Amino acid sequence: IGATDVVPFIPVSGFSMSDCVDLAHRVGKRVGQELDIAVYMYAHAATRPEREKLSTIRKGEYEAWRQEIGHDPRREPDYGPAEPHPWGATVIGARPFLIAYNIYLDSDDVEQANQIARAVRASSGGLQNVQALGFLVEGRAQVSMNFLNFARTPIHRVQEMVRREAEQLGLKITHAELVGLAPQQAFLDAAQWYLQLRDMAGDQLLEYRMAAVEDADVRLESKLPDEFLAAVAAPTSTPGGGSVAALAAALGAALVQMVAGLTAGRKKYVDVDEKARGILDNAQRLRYELTSAIARDAAAFEALLQVFRDKELAQEERKKAIEAATVTTGEVPLHVARLSKEVALLALEIARVGNVNAATDAAAGGVMARAAVQIAELNVKVNAAGLDDNSRAEQWRQEAADLHEDVDALIQQLNLVAAERGGY
Repeated sequence: IGATDVVPFIPVSGFSMSDCVDLAHRVGKRVGQELDIAVYMYAHAATRPEREKLSTIRKGEYEAWRQEIGHDPRREPDYGPAEPHPWGATVIGARPFLIAYNIYLDSDDVEQANQIARAVRASSGGLQNVQALGFLVEGRAQVSMNFLNFARTPIHRVQEMVRREAEQLGLKITHAELVGLAPQQAFLDAAQWYLQLRDMAGDQLLEYRMAAVEDADVRLESKLPDEFLAAVAAPTSTPGGGSVAALAAALGAALVQMVAGLTAGRKKYVDVDEKARGILDNAQRLRYELTSAIARDAAAFEALLQVFRDKELAQEERKKAIEAATVTTGEVPLHVARLSKEVALLALEIARVGNVNAATDAAAGGVMARAAVQIAELNVKVNAAGLDDNSRAEQWRQEAADLHEDVDALIQQLNLVAAERGGY
């Protein structure tokens, strides 16, 4: 029904279905608001029972959707405008992992495969969470299946049912085929069942145990920004202080997002759940914007250097080009300072109501934002000094100074709140 038809969030490891539902709705809301796309929530994230099935939302595809949206209440989106934009709509949701699995029979009769498929699939009264059809593939009858929830209807149960149904027809399974990816737990479950292993723990598998130890040692180290640090340390003009300011503020936003995430959805903080989720969304937005500003700052300064290096420009043209490039070079750190103030405000908000065990993390996020403002102000001042437009230069300097003063005041409040809630 759209250029991006469906976006499922799937809990593979370390996340619950509830986490994915929350994420799906946060993304759905942003897609609707920021991209002006009609969004329908499906599966576990559905807001209406009739929208749990993807096929129901897709009925009639783009052509029917375009005719009906804005007229038929059943086409009212969960997020975004009820308008027939040419890019269509998007379906976003949360569901278990889908496994595509085929079983081949020692037969060339596709009707026999279809007979087995009818016995197995949920829609014909077979096993829950199983879709199945019969096909003829390279002269072999195939029972082609999708497992919609392998935890509830495991592979080995389906395999044995297909085997029994095939035996009733005098057939045998020749081999099976996995299409695409599947979680390792699905095959561990099958191995435990066939081997009749009772109470086997995951960490009894050597590779699991080794991976867990290795992950504990290298997980954080692998995420350290070594390449960026090396780039800053290199004897080149970029990335420099402006990029570092953006990174500092992005780290501050990440800390705020962390504290909000440790608050939202917790029973102890149910009274501030909505506020925490709002802070989480805003912190994530700021983190993305500030992260992109890291490269933008370096690119702006590189563009200014290119103008200075261009020997072919006429004097007047060169002067105008330098002025324009300097404006861009100064606007980026000023923008970073503005965003950093937003980070400091969010840090103070979440420190006041968020998870008390992370109050100092919220304060740390604010301190990083203040450092970003201080660095950005230095860059604004030096670029203002190179402007011919004195009015703009003074406006820059005043705004940067005001931001610095505002953030200093916010951090003073933040430190008091963190001390009170942190008990020190």
